[in-house]
Amino acid sequence: MPDFDVVGVGLNATDTLLAVPHFPAYAGKARIEEEILSPGGQVASALVACARLGLRVKYIGTVGDDERGRIQMDSLRGSGIDLEHLFVRTNCPNQSAYIVIDRSTGERTVFWRRDDCLRLNPEEIDPAQIVRARLLLIDGHDTAAVARAAQIARQQRIPVVVDVDSLYPGFERVLENTDYLVGSSEFPAAFTGERDGFRALALIQGHYGMRVAAMTLGAHGALAREDGKYTYSPAFVVNSVDTTGAGDVFHGAFCYAVLQAMSTAEALEFSNAMAALNCTALGARGGIRELAEVRALLRRGERRVHPEFAARAVQPGANE
Repeated sequence: MPDFDVVGVGLNATDTLLAVPHFPAYAGKARIEEEILSPGGQVASALVACARLGLRVKYIGTVGDDERGRIQMDSLRGSGIDLEHLFVRTNCPNQSAYIVIDRSTGERTVFWRRDDCLRLNPEEIDPAQIVRARLLLIDGHDTAAVARAAQIARQQRIPVVVDVDSLYPGFERVLENTDYLVGSSEFPAAFTGERDGFRALALIQGHYGMRVAAMTLGAHGALAREDGKYTYSPAFVVNSVDTTGAGDVFHGAFCYAVLQAMSTAEALEFSNAMAALNCTALGARGGIRELAEVRALLRRGERRVHPEFAARAVQPGANE
């Protein structure tokens, strides 16, 4: 039996959250009501969600040796995540983000920085660590390194889940070894040049052959394509305090769902529920809940259905 349920390779960041009554107009001003230093980052936050759900988790990545890096490591270690192959870069600041949260809506605006000294190199990916997993989660930033991790996993028939929200040179090498692509709402169109999300997912899946090609839709839920059919899952209605980290937590929940052999529809609904709960507190990991609370929302939660996505998802062949 593998040592870990999930091994994650990718980003972490330490955020400064700035809560304001409303986001100001260009060149305007707004009073800061609250300022919080909080750990975040795509893969790191997803792994914290996996650990909260009871999975055995290992993180492979880099971290700076400054105070922000120490805050990040304390958070991950406190979540029970294996950090044996988290490389500390000396004289290097950790990735940081300044996140302005509009308290009138819960939406956030992100300004971030990641110095090149944090780059994870392909030779730092040890095959012996990747094969210790039942599932591999990666993002796209250090593309050569995550491509190597995905290739190793594919060779060992370990499923690969990819979280990507931006275009990266050479990312095709990652998609060649992807089983579950869960991109942002912008990624499929940016990658393919096809503005229609349904057709963009079909193009990606048709070319690379991954089992599931999906995208998150923010307040509208998520959409996935599998076996030529689309599944639309509406978002849950919650009192949104901060949307920071919702996508990251969605990916952690999705990894759990894959390991639990949920159907695509069940996986999207479960992931939407966990992402929605995270939005009810400040910070990328502020609202990560345990399994019982997620199940409770699944039973009683109100959904916000987007009529167009719902209608198109059930029309065979209309989106190809």
